[in-house]
Amino acid sequence: MLDPKLLRQNLDAVVSGLNKRSFSLDIKFWKSSEEKRKFLQLGTEKLRAQRNQKSKEIGLSKAKGADTQVMQEAVSAINLELKQKADELELLSEKIEEFLQRIPNIPHESVPYGSSDQDNKVIDSFGEPRRFEFEPRGHMDLGGLESDIDFVNAAKISGSRFVILKGDIAKLQRSLIQFMLDLHVEQHGYKEIYVPFLVNRDALIGTGQLPKFKEDLFSIENDRFFLIPTAEVPVTSMLMNEIVEECLLPLKFACHTPCFRSEAGSYGRDVKGMIRQHQFEKVELVQFVKPEDSYGALESLTSHAETVLKKLELPFRKVLLCSGDMGFSAAKTYDLEVWLPSQSKYREISSCSNFENFQARRLKARMRSDKGGIELLHTINGSGVAAGRALIAILENNQQKDGSVLVPKVLQPYMGGKTQILNV
Repeated sequence: MLDPKLLRQNLDAVVSGLNKRSFSLDIKFWKSSEEKRKFLQLGTEKLRAQRNQKSKEIGLSKAKGADTQVMQEAVSAINLELKQKADELELLSEKIEEFLQRIPNIPHESVPYGSSDQDNKVIDSFGEPRRFEFEPRGHMDLGGLESDIDFVNAAKISGSRFVILKGDIAKLQRSLIQFMLDLHVEQHGYKEIYVPFLVNRDALIGTGQLPKFKEDLFSIENDRFFLIPTAEVPVTSMLMNEIVEECLLPLKFACHTPCFRSEAGSYGRDVKGMIRQHQFEKVELVQFVKPEDSYGALESLTSHAETVLKKLELPFRKVLLCSGDMGFSAAKTYDLEVWLPSQSKYREISSCSNFENFQARRLKARMRSDKGGIELLHTINGSGVAAGRALIAILENNQQKDGSVLVPKVLQPYMGGKTQILNV
């Protein structure tokens, strides 16, 4: 959430920053609400001062043995008016809070202006897309996969956009997840954690999924709980209403979870295959850092996700998202896009973002500096990486003419030494 002080003190700069995201701030609502808020606050402060003065006078009069009934009636009238104004102020404050919760973050100055993914900027690339001596097939069409990637039975028990993985394919995904966790914990300095897959509204509001993206979530018990859309939600929310000592920073967590998304806004995109599922696996990287360290931390975290793809020897590119293509809470985002031969294009496999203090303000996640001051933390996170899309990329990029698939060297120890799967 943006700092309300920014809107009060530098509204023009906020409007300009939000315009880069094609977000139109309701200036009329903000100004009228602020005027009313100030009026009500001033009114309640005056009434409290009057009540305090009257109360003192009552005390003095009682000490002298004087009749204080009239004065007490005056205090009662003040209390009644004060309650009415306080209730009105509370209701207005709730409306202002909801208004602020729907405002996206302001893009960092280094983010290029743009309105869609066509305006994103390719920063770097690794590896060259393989030149096949045969027509490459999609992951659903590789030899032997009909029984190992099962959409038919998944649809029978759950519906569309679910999948059942079997045999070596299931083991390959498990190996991927174990490899990524080991890499991030042992080489990149993250602490592995295991979190609940159900969260409450506060966690989703704090990380920016609610109220704006409710339609993309799966809820149960009349919205009492929600299935997590990403491990970012429970991991980041661990510091809700917490104050961390500066000497403990940075805090770095790696977390594997399933993720659940309704894909309400996908409008029929990628309905075939495993590209866009209601349930998928991911290893998430989350960092809590000092404000002055957050952009360095973003570069570092992104490099950790890149290392996964490099060790898997998958062609990919690093893309800086433009202002119009970033997520709601992000101030700056890099996407890593892996090459998929069946589509002859790069597809997102990781999104790494600096949220600055946007999430921390909503969560009240703070740090106590060595000098004793309290300030908001900065949060950074990214996929390190999405296991389902990594699995697809391995199958498609490592496919052989006979329909078999070579296992990346780094995964072979996790696969019991197997160098090839789906032998035909």
